[in-house]
Order: sequence, then C-alpha cells, then structure tokens
Amino acid sequence: MMENSSVLPSDASDALFPTEAPPTAVHQAFWIISLIIFCLAFVLGITGNGLVIWVAGFRMARTVTTVLFLNLASADFTFTAFLPFLIIGTALQPHWPFGWFLCKLISSLAIFNMSASVFLLTLISLDRCVSVLWPVWARNHRTPRRAALGAAGAWTFALAFSVPTVIFRTTYTENETTLCYPEFDPWEEAGDDEEYYDALSESRHRSLVVSRFILGFVIPLLIITVCYGLITVKLWSRMKTTKSSRPFKILTAVVAAFFLCWLPHHMVGMIEVSVSSHSHFLDVLPYLSPLSSSLAFVNSCLNPLLYVFLGRDFRERLFRSLPAALERALSEESNPTVTTGNSSTCAPPASDAETQGL
Repeated sequence: MMENSSVLPSDASDALFPTEAPPTAVHQAFWIISLIIFCLAFVLGITGNGLVIWVAGFRMARTVTTVLFLNLASADFTFTAFLPFLIIGTALQPHWPFGWFLCKLISSLAIFNMSASVFLLTLISLDRCVSVLWPVWARNHRTPRRAALGAAGAWTFALAFSVPTVIFRTTYTENETTLCYPEFDPWEEAGDDEEYYDALSESRHRSLVVSRFILGFVIPLLIITVCYGLITVKLWSRMKTTKSSRPFKILTAVVAAFFLCWLPHHMVGMIEVSVSSHSHFLDVLPYLSPLSSSLAFVNSCLNPLLYVFLGRDFRERLFRSLPAALERALSEESNPTVTTGNSSTCAPPASDAETQGL
C-alpha cells in the first residue's frame, strides 16, 4: 500500500498537501511560482475577505445579501488562513513537520472550507437568479433567516465532503521524514489476496475523486452558468437602452473565474484516477499539482472582488467605514452620529439592484 500512496497522494486535498520533493530544476521552478502565488493569495485573501467580514458583518444592515456574503467571506477567509501550513510544508517537502493530528485537522478543514465556498457561490447565484427573474416573489419570500438556513445547508453539505479526509488522512514516518498522505486502507484489512485489497483501495480513491468532481465542480458550475445566463437574458433588453455592458462583463468574469480556478484542481485528480500507473501522464502531475492548487486559493481572493467590492452599496459602506473607524480609534470619545453601519434600519426589498453591481 505504501508504495502506491507515496507516488502522488490520492485525495481531493492531495495537491494542497503534496508529499513529493521536486526532483528537477523545472519542477523546482513550478514550486517556487506556486509558493509565490500562495503567499500572494494568503495576503490578499485574508485582507479582502477580512474587509468583507468587517463591513458585511458589523457595518451594514442584515439582509439576504449580507448574510450570504458574510458566510462566503468566512469560508474563504478560513480557507486561505491555512496557507501558512501549506507554505511551510511545501518548503520542507516531502517532510510534514506538524504531526498526525494537524495532518488530519488541517487537511479536513481545508476541504471543509473549500467546499463551503463552492456551495455558497452556487447559493448566491441561485439567490440572484430568483431576485431578477421573480422579483415580486422574492420580495415576499427572501428573508435573512431563510438565507441563513440556506447557508447552513451549504456548510452541512461541505462538512459531509470533509468526512472522508478525516477518515483516510494519516502520516507515515521513515528515515526521520514524515509524510501527510491519504491511506485508503486505514484499517489494514487482512487477507491473502493482496491484489483484491489494492483494487479496493483504488476503488475508494476513484469514488472519492469522481464524486467530488461531479458534486463539487460540475453541478455547481452548471447551476452558476445557467443562473447567470438567465440573468443576462432577463437584463439584456433593459441594458439595450443604457448601452452598458458592465453587468455582462461582471457575470462573465464570475463564471470564468470559477471555471478557470477550479477546473485544473479537479482535473489533476481525475487524470490520476483515469490513467494507468505506468502512464507518462503521472510523470507530469507533480508539475501541475502545485499550480492547480494555487489557482484554487486564488479563487478565494477573487470572490471579494467579483461578488462584493464591485457592488456600489458595499463600496460606499467600505470607504465611509474606514474613516469612521479611524476617527473612533484616534478619539477618546466615540460619537454615535459618525457611524455609518447602522444608518439603514431595514433591509431593502429584493430587486435587480440587490445583485450587487449588476
């Protein structure tokens, strides 16, 4: 079992926690580029999503939009918060210096928040679609409480996605080098038929990768694409009069960012479970996995820009909140009249405008 698992780990989180040291100069160059992207993603992800959490959570009225954006930013913030462990692990690879417990915990939490981010993006696209296509129904039925319930469903689904990582992720130490990798036969099932148990391990691996590809990428991508396609059709006639292409550029950017950032990550896993163990494709995967995982983190940095910062209402709140916060920090007494986050006492009705920047 160890011979197979040490080549390239077999989990959706494998690219996030690699076990192979770069053997060539080209491979080293890919890892250096990936480390740079990881560092940028950490700084931008923490900063951007932190601002969203601050403004949406503490400076704005509680609406459906702010509830969903707050949950999305929380998932992305936590997802990028694990990057220091990945950066250190990559720099020291193949050695994992944090032990068995953090191997399981960090891998599981990374999958948990990564999946939550994807499902929340899907939920936001459904909410926007309903708001634009059926504004009257949305005005009467969209409430912050229902948005919170929907977000809770996304988190629950993401939790289910992380359970296999909790079960299969483990460590193996040899010659003072510890690997953090997925062992798909963690109970070391006894038997004389070694080929049978190898096939069982491969079957578990394949089932996990394929299910995450379909449920965590294909279906969300289809929903997001269809929802924003319907929004585009609905708004097209209205935009003809204003000759503004901004909404369509934003919608295109949203779909393209999701596709480009997540496709490489899932394709690495799909290629690994689809090709023969003697295929030359397996020699290429170590070059692709660091870049594919770095793109997944980049998506968490782009989410605040595409979904929140481009919204006019959020920009106004943000730039008005920063001076107010600085004023309070520099003064001995806070004047409640200068705060802007509570200036709106009720949530606006659902409308096209609530699609944040459309």
